[in-house]
Parts: sequence; structure tokens; C-alpha cells
Amino acid sequence: MKILVTGAKGFIGKNLIAELRNRNYLEIMEYDVDCTEELLGDYCRDADFVYHLAGVNRPKEVSEFMKGNYYFTSTLLDLIRQYNNKCPIVLTSSTQAALSNPYGESKRAGEDLLFKFSNESGNTAFVYRLPNVFGKWCRPDYNSVIATFCHNIANELSIKVNDPDVLLNFVYIDDVVSELIDAMEGFPHMNNEGYCYVPTCYSINLGDIAKLIKDFASARHKNIIPDMSNGFIKKLYSTYLSYLPPEKLSVPLKMNADIRGSFTEIIQIPGRGQISVNIVKPGITKGNHWHQSKTEKFIVVSGKASIQFREVNSKEIFEYHVSGNKIAVVDIPPGYTHKLTNEGEHDLITIIWTNETFDPEHPDTYYLEV
Repeated sequence: MKILVTGAKGFIGKNLIAELRNRNYLEIMEYDVDCTEELLGDYCRDADFVYHLAGVNRPKEVSEFMKGNYYFTSTLLDLIRQYNNKCPIVLTSSTQAALSNPYGESKRAGEDLLFKFSNESGNTAFVYRLPNVFGKWCRPDYNSVIATFCHNIANELSIKVNDPDVLLNFVYIDDVVSELIDAMEGFPHMNNEGYCYVPTCYSINLGDIAKLIKDFASARHKNIIPDMSNGFIKKLYSTYLSYLPPEKLSVPLKMNADIRGSFTEIIQIPGRGQISVNIVKPGITKGNHWHQSKTEKFIVVSGKASIQFREVNSKEIFEYHVSGNKIAVVDIPPGYTHKLTNEGEHDLITIIWTNETFDPEHPDTYYLEV
């Protein structure tokens, strides 16, 4: 299949093309403003499917709205008609097409042109009225408030929130791309009015978006991960990280080291516990303590270890011999005193998950030899 993508170097275009290639659609004809009309003609002749993503939304002159959103669409359709190409066509429009402003009117004019062309020529048309789209590779200070906020906060620049209570609708770039490919493969989402849509959409106040991104920046330096069970937060967090400068991608950790080895808290996840790494020198034993409520999972990833534990009201000792050569999870229930011994000749490296983040005021850790 030969796929034409106009606006190939734009935000949606770059993400769409990357995913098409991931799915082994390899004959992609990329058109953008630096290409010639002659090349566009060749593409329109050969295309089996067209993604018309090109458009103008932040021009220097108001007249450029119609030029970029209507007249270019007209040129594209004329070329497809010239070659009698019956390929389906996707047009990415905007929810502003329902509004009376220069941008919305130009997008609506492009929609009407495609619908008319479809009725006359028989080409299948998919028109997507997209709300605000966010995700990686979106240009800040252009047409996405999330891109601007993420870029500025990631680079320690100020942001401006004009109306924190304004409610905005958002779709995530990966969801958009998935839907666009679904349309090509014959499974578009379409409403009763004949417009296509991305099924997963989020409504959130501008002020809440700003607070979330600021919280991401603060929590990241404390190695705290936000609640990934919330779909919007998960996608917004991924977007924020994509705007961090490469030199800021590393966060140092506090390593608590002594002659026995070291213990380092890696990640805290409120409501989901924390992950740490425990390094034990050869012949050394750590632990000999128990917890009232706290539970742990031990995963030895390198070295050889003995994990012993017993219920605090019993004398019966249980033991597991584990190693990085055959990784397993050993659960440490509450009420069991336990210890970890390095049985090998090299450092023992153990990943530990705990069901709660460490609270120095209430450590829930009591010394008791196994």
C-alpha cells in the first residue's frame, strides 16, 4: 500500500509516519511545504490512501488560513481527480470548524470541499474534527498549551495561565494515530453527523493542567512517580518527560552505604509503595527484623543469596536459596522476621518492592533475629 501523508513534518504527521513504519507500512510518500507541486501530483497519482494533515493554524496574516486550509485542499483534490484516483482520504480538521472565526471557517471550508468531492467522485472521506492534541514532538508556543507548559516547566521557564477555570478537551497523539490507522484499515469511529472522532477524550481545566505539570517537575527530583492508573495523568507525564533537555534526564539518588554494602531508594509511587536496590557484600547478612503491616518482595538479580524467615511467634525457620541465574520473587509477609545473606563471592544485588513508601516517623521495622 502506498500512503500519502501531507503535513508529514508536522506534529501529527511525524507521529503517524513513525507508527505506520512500526506496523510495516513502508511505502509512505511524505509531502510538506518544502516539496514541489509536481511531486504532489506524482503522489496523488500513485496513492492508495491519503492522510491530509497539512494545514495552517498560526499564520502571520489572516488570509493565510484560507490559503493553507482551503486552497491547498482544493489543489490536492484536483490532482486526485485529474488522475481519477479513487483512494480514500482522511482529513484532520478541528472542533473549531463549528465556530465563526477565521481559522474555524477555513477548516469548515476544507471539510465541505472534501465532502462534495467524495459525493461526486465516490472517494471515501473521513473527516476528523479534532480537539486539542497533545504528546511528544509537538511544537511549544504554537498551538498546544500542553506543549508550551511542558517545555517551559521542563526548562524552568515561567508559564502564563490566563483563565485557570476554562475547560478544555484533549486527545493524546498515540490515540489519534491509532484511530487514523484504524480508519485506513476499515474501522473508523464515526458519529451520526458523519464526522469521525477519537474515542478517548479528556476534559480538564487549564489550571489543573498547569498544577499537574508543576507537580511532575517537583516530584521527579524526589523520585516520586504519579498515579499511572489515571489515563490522562499517565499520558501527560509521558509528554512532560519528552520535553526535558537531554542533560536533565538523570536524577541522582541517595545511596546509604557502609562496609556491608548499600541501600538506595529508587522510586516512590504514592499508593503503590516504593522500589529500592539493596547491595550486600560477600558473606554479609542484612535484615533480622520484621514489620507489623509492611510487606516486601525480594528479587535477587545478581549473585547468590539465602533468604530466611520465620513467623515471630514460631521457632520454625523457612529458607529460600535464590540467584540472579534464575530470578524469582520471594514475598515477605508482615509478622515474619527475615534476613538476607550473600552466599556468593561477588556483590549480591536485590531489588526490593515495599507496599508503602518509607516513613521515618513510623518505620514499622522491629529488630528480631531469625
